[in-house]
Amino acid sequence: MTTTAPTREALALHGGTPVRNTLLPYGRQSIDEDDIQAVVETLRSDWLTTGPRVNEFEEAFAAWVGARYAVSFSSGTAALHAAAFAAGIGTGDEAITTPLTFAATANCVLYQGGTPVFADISDRTLNIDPNEIERRITPRTKALLPVDYAGHPADLARLAEIADRHGLTVIEDACHALGAEYHNRRVGGISHMTVFSFHPVKHLTTGEGGMVTTDNAEFAEQMRKFRNHGISSNARDRQREGQWHYEMVLLGFNYRLTDIACALGLRQLQKLEQNLARRREVATRYATALREITGVIIPSADDALSPAWHLYPIRLGLKRLTAGRAEIFRGLRAENIGVNVHYIPVHLHPYYRDRFGYKGGEFPAAEAAYESLISLPMFHGMSDQDVKDVVRAMEKVVLHYSG
Repeated sequence: MTTTAPTREALALHGGTPVRNTLLPYGRQSIDEDDIQAVVETLRSDWLTTGPRVNEFEEAFAAWVGARYAVSFSSGTAALHAAAFAAGIGTGDEAITTPLTFAATANCVLYQGGTPVFADISDRTLNIDPNEIERRITPRTKALLPVDYAGHPADLARLAEIADRHGLTVIEDACHALGAEYHNRRVGGISHMTVFSFHPVKHLTTGEGGMVTTDNAEFAEQMRKFRNHGISSNARDRQREGQWHYEMVLLGFNYRLTDIACALGLRQLQKLEQNLARRREVATRYATALREITGVIIPSADDALSPAWHLYPIRLGLKRLTAGRAEIFRGLRAENIGVNVHYIPVHLHPYYRDRFGYKGGEFPAAEAAYESLISLPMFHGMSDQDVKDVVRAMEKVVLHYSG
């Protein structure tokens, strides 16, 4: 008995009809009339910048993740910088992080005059490998900066044990992981400090914005001053108390989040559970369909963890395909699927090559992952048809290049 090979459609890249007529982005915000109304109400209030909505958002956010304190910032990058400051990173200090992340994770160490030290990743989870961390700790190491890549929590228990043994601070970059759970505990209430981002492609958005959660009162107080020019009081408190005097007690920045943004954040926080549920549903649909495609490796998730699925990063089994990642990427884009790549390893960027002398090859697991990674569209506003379009495009393009 003979079997018929599956029919290969002409790719849009080669003049065929694309799967979609319009581009499906890899990420997108979801804003409804309740969000708009919350912002309008704030625009009509007395406070547009650091007013009552800031405190409300911080308190609600801290309660949601299970932390004692939450301190808001103008961006996730500003939040990382503040956490590095609160951890006491300074000139001559080192902080260990992953190369497979957005540059801001490592840059925040440089902002403080420290040196980011990279440790390679686990090939299975794409998170930083604790064994690699152990090999890179020196007397100059001040902090660990793990990243919850794509929303999958890092090995937080092992990292905490390493940090305790060496007297280090854990700054968890959870900008991908709002709503993720680690052994039935929400990310945000586990590490010494946890950093979140509210960029439009994240689980909730304030336009731009960030947050650091912590159980440490001193860290929280230092970060509040740091975001406000190093000043020990804010304008709203001074107005309420009927006084003008203020003092700058440390060198800080203007990293404050506005009342407008926090009004939006408060409203979005009310929808976070349903946003997470939809992302997890999309991830399940992807996994069911894509695991059947030869040459596609779907992301793994530990049974004791519940990822937040900021990204859905597949890897290509390039040895089983007749094209490289770049051509498959172009093929999917031509089908109007807005795939992306996360990330170019930080040490391979020209600035890091020039400053620290990286040549490539230093972190083989991260570099190999980068060469095969493609991020599929993943956002809570995706329709079932959007998901079907992504799967069909993957089947169409990957089949075309199957050996």
